[in-house]
Amino acid sequence: MLARRELSEAQLRQRLTRRQHDPEAIEAALTRLKAERSLDDERVAGAIARSETGLKKRGKYRVTRQIEAAGIASSIARRVVDETFATIDGDALLTQALTKRLRGRTRIEDDKEFTRLYRYLVAQGFEPDRVMALLRTYNREQ
Repeated sequence: MLARRELSEAQLRQRLTRRQHDPEAIEAALTRLKAERSLDDERVAGAIARSETGLKKRGKYRVTRQIEAAGIASSIARRVVDETFATIDGDALLTQALTKRLRGRTRIEDDKEFTRLYRYLVAQGFEPDRVMALLRTYNREQ
């Protein structure tokens, strides 16, 4: 299972349980994999964070939720997200997400579109005040 992609300990445990393996065998396998460093939640969290920011252009809050959804502890998720966002420009990421959504247009047409874009960007994990400030600059451009 780990040959295809990185999995967190919780994800691997869930998959092995679903396949009805013996609970003692599952624990033994997980212990061995952690000792060999084949199973590392921090590495998985980093992979998720890089994928979410680099490919999907998502914000800090959404990336944190995705990592936690993989069964990784909140403390690890916050640390990895902070490290990831320390190396990238959050405002540039927000601008890229908006540009992608506008599909080449340079301004927002009306209030309905403004509201729709605001909800979309906040749902993507960006801070509401930064989203509002950026959308206002696109709304004023003529």
